[in-house]
Amino acid sequence: MGSDESYNFVFKVVLIGESGVGKSNLLSRFTKNEFNHDSRTTIGVEFSTRTVQLDNYAIKAQIWDTAGLERYRAITSAYYRGAVGALLVYDISKHLTYESVDRWLKELFDHADPHIVVMLVGNKRDLDTLRTVPTEEAKDFAEKRGLMFMETSALDSTNVENAFNEVLKAIHKKVASREVTRGSICAVTLSNPTSDAQEGRRNCCKSS
Repeated sequence: MGSDESYNFVFKVVLIGESGVGKSNLLSRFTKNEFNHDSRTTIGVEFSTRTVQLDNYAIKAQIWDTAGLERYRAITSAYYRGAVGALLVYDISKHLTYESVDRWLKELFDHADPHIVVMLVGNKRDLDTLRTVPTEEAKDFAEKRGLMFMETSALDSTNVENAFNEVLKAIHKKVASREVTRGSICAVTLSNPTSDAQEGRRNCCKSS
């Protein structure tokens, strides 16, 4: 895990999906390498950060979790503002959570930047014997929608690092190739970690 003291980019990534699919544990597994077996839902918006080294760049990932607000349809456009990546999570053992993916995509694209990088994540891969969502079905859906796809297990750490890192790489690739402009996709480039960071974040907040 890299240091949070210096970094080249700050990327905001949001976790979306139905309640109980494991979003909070994906967040805690990636940022703190922890798993909470207590499944009680917390209310509010939470975020954690982790700095990773990718392609010789230090990227600070700011990961936002709805923390139960999705149960009350209380997520606002402010949650999505400035996001450059999203992990849309469903539970491979609960088909209903997969059936809601279309609705989540619509909400995401209604509020987020059109260039946002999206990965469909089938979580709880450790419950394979209880699977109700076939891997190929979800993979085909993701391909048709132009989404990245991966199955994970926050419980045993399977693919958690890979999922977040692949999303961060895809965001960085878009920024580095100038496929998108700074005003369009909210990627903060830092040369002076104090003044530029503040300026970049102000710009991000304006581009919604």
